Amino acid sequence: FSDLSLLQDSQEDTDGCELSSSVVLLDFVSQDEMLTPLGRLDKYISSENIFNRQMVARSLLDTLRAVSEDERDCVSVLEQIDRLADDSEPTVRAELMEQIPHIAIFCQENRPSIPFAFSKYLLPIVVRYLSDQNNLVRKTSQAALLVLLEQELMERGDVESLVCPVLVDLTAPDSSDDVKTEAMAIICKVAPMVGRDVTERLFLPRFCEMCCDCRMFHVRKVCAANFGDMCGVVGGEATEELLLPRFFQLCSDNVWGVRKACAECFMTVSSASSPDVRRTKLSSLFISLISDPSRWVRQAAFQSLGPFISTFASPSSNAGQFFRDEERSGAQTHSTDAEAVCAQQEPAGREEQDEDRAAQTAESLTADDSQKCLPSSSEEIPEQELFNSFHFWRTPIPRIDPELELLEEDRRPSAPALDRKHLQELLENLEPHIDDPDVKGEHVLTSLSVEDSVTLNLAELNGFMCAVFQRRVTRDDDDSDASDCCLHPEDERKSKQQDVVPQALLEQYLSMTDPSRAQTVDMEIARHCAFSLPGVALTLGRQNWHCLRDTYETLASDMQWKVRRTLAFSIHELALILGDQLTAAHLVPIFNSFLKDLDEVRIGVLKHLYDFLKLLHQDTRRKYLYQLQEFLVTDNSRNWRFRSELAEQLVLLLELYSAQDVHDYLRPLALCLCTDRVSSVRWTSYRLVSEIIRKLSSCSSLLVSFLGELVEKFCHSQKWSGRQAFAFVCQLSIEEECLSLDQFSEHLLPPLLQLASDPVPNVRVLLAKTLRQTLLEREYFLSSVNCQQVALEHTLVALQTDVDKDVKYFASVHPGSTRLNEDAMSTTSSTY
Repeated sequence: FSDLSLLQDSQEDTDGCELSSSVVLLDFVSQDEMLTPLGRLDKYISSENIFNRQMVARSLLDTLRAVSEDERDCVSVLEQIDRLADDSEPTVRAELMEQIPHIAIFCQENRPSIPFAFSKYLLPIVVRYLSDQNNLVRKTSQAALLVLLEQELMERGDVESLVCPVLVDLTAPDSSDDVKTEAMAIICKVAPMVGRDVTERLFLPRFCEMCCDCRMFHVRKVCAANFGDMCGVVGGEATEELLLPRFFQLCSDNVWGVRKACAECFMTVSSASSPDVRRTKLSSLFISLISDPSRWVRQAAFQSLGPFISTFASPSSNAGQFFRDEERSGAQTHSTDAEAVCAQQEPAGREEQDEDRAAQTAESLTADDSQKCLPSSSEEIPEQELFNSFHFWRTPIPRIDPELELLEEDRRPSAPALDRKHLQELLENLEPHIDDPDVKGEHVLTSLSVEDSVTLNLAELNGFMCAVFQRRVTRDDDDSDASDCCLHPEDERKSKQQDVVPQALLEQYLSMTDPSRAQTVDMEIARHCAFSLPGVALTLGRQNWHCLRDTYETLASDMQWKVRRTLAFSIHELALILGDQLTAAHLVPIFNSFLKDLDEVRIGVLKHLYDFLKLLHQDTRRKYLYQLQEFLVTDNSRNWRFRSELAEQLVLLLELYSAQDVHDYLRPLALCLCTDRVSSVRWTSYRLVSEIIRKLSSCSSLLVSFLGELVEKFCHSQKWSGRQAFAFVCQLSIEEECLSLDQFSEHLLPPLLQLASDPVPNVRVLLAKTLRQTLLEREYFLSSVNCQQVALEHTLVALQTDVDKDVKYFASVHPGSTRLNEDAMSTTSSTY
């Protein structure tokens, strides 16, 4: 018991301490609550606790809001901000700078009577912090400055007289390397905001000087990365007279990171130059970047090649519009999109690592010595680039040790090598199976006999598979000229001649489909070629399509599905460029092959199905009616967005076909989609059905037949979701005026009213909404002329006395929110 007594005494002492602490804390809180906002600000701004001063900086905006009615108190808060700006702790100053843009916006919106608030109290802090010794404070002030400029919170005179001189001074030769680099980066970002005049007078001389900074390659890299933006600000004359000589120097810099930055901004530099300079000077400069010793420079140059070629287009063509990354914008359609972007970023990580390793030595090396530090064109390819599951449809053939292979060679019977004739026979045997949607690349490989596959090396295998897909693409191309394959190399080169862009640039672009480029430049080079092809085609014009046709067909049969996917997303744009005749002859066969490709490729075709088909002749367009049902079959049944996109496209396709064709081909697809297990697909399909009703309303017999089918399949459906779908379609048909009220009253209203006795409350709820919010809004249904008026009133009365409170509510009152897209979906069943 003594131990227990001691434990109890100890517990009482502990409870007493906790109680006294709680009392002190409550007393402390109550004292704080008794203080005014300014009192609390004064109390904690001089606290020795760093955390308290951080909290003061973080709560400045709230304090301003609390005293916003008193102008004198607002000025007091602003004065305290000036006091807090002198805090010795960097984290407090950084926290204050993060709040400056928000405080500035508040002062502008809520205190117009203090016009000097920003210029007197806030702007000096921003300018002072731009040269702060702490890196975090400097970067925070730079970010705040950009926000203030974007929000137009700074007077142009203040920017020119206060901000710009400070930024220029920070790039002086005696500045530290980090400060100089940061200042030049912020100058390049500020230049487009302050305009041409200020940039030419204050920034341009220092920018040109920094481009030649022989001591700091980081500064030169910043200048190179922003060179295009600077050219765009100062205009063509200053670009050619002052900037281009520096650009030529940067393109031959001894640090490969600088040259790579030049390659990446080449398009914008070219856009600011005259056509003569672009053709005579920039073209040869770009060729030197394409043949650069560094693989990363060549990679960036080839990625910029298509955009650079597009700058040769006539100003009215807007070739640059085709460099939208639409194929990557459909991230919600397929989860692989994010992985495709990541795959493109893989080389960049290695690039930054290599550059950091060379950073300490690059400054002191001569041009000749520095080349030893640059990645050579024959350097080993990163392991992650040798194989990626998105690049191939099969497991890569493992490498075999040469010595082991020699040891094993004597133990195995020799097999005859596959000759061209044997490969051709295999190709012909496999041809009938290529169109089978269940046959994939790996199944094609397994169809080879053991003897055949033993001696089939990797190069032969790749060539074989490309041949299979090439034949698949071109087998329907009746107008292809057989003599093309017999062209002499010299004749073939002449067939690619044109006079729109320098021929050397075009030849380099056409070489991007060369398999060796993937090993020596970039594994993604074919996709970059495919992505820029519409812009290049627009630049060359349809009269020079013969220069690009072979390249396009090669890309269309590329083994990487990402390349074909990119083409599929842009084939409608290319069709618009080429016109109906060239499209029918050269694009339709490729379009047909994409229809039978992987879902990742088919989605590109599907998203622009209407845009492509509307460009075709009516007879050609009608052939695709038989193939639309193939879109209902996907590699993955859970890919419901594919079916939702199909429903969206079918709505657009209605205008391209006659009422009879719509009834015969599109109607079955719509009815099938209406029974999809995903509510989002069904919802889109209900709108499709209502639009089909509109399309068929011009033909009485087809309309009556379709409405009768809707009643039979949905109104009399055994599933409550089908009966609910019928109510949806009826509501849409009235709201969107898809058919006349007489036709609705005769064919759809009687079966609709029968749903009042449906055993499922959700169906009756939607019926009540439809009657109250849609039908009774029309004078037609309130008139005695309508033969269904009595039945309509009796049905509404029955719903008002329904046992379900939701049914009773929607039948009795007119809710404030009456739109179909808000209310209707709340009662629909949803799988996801």
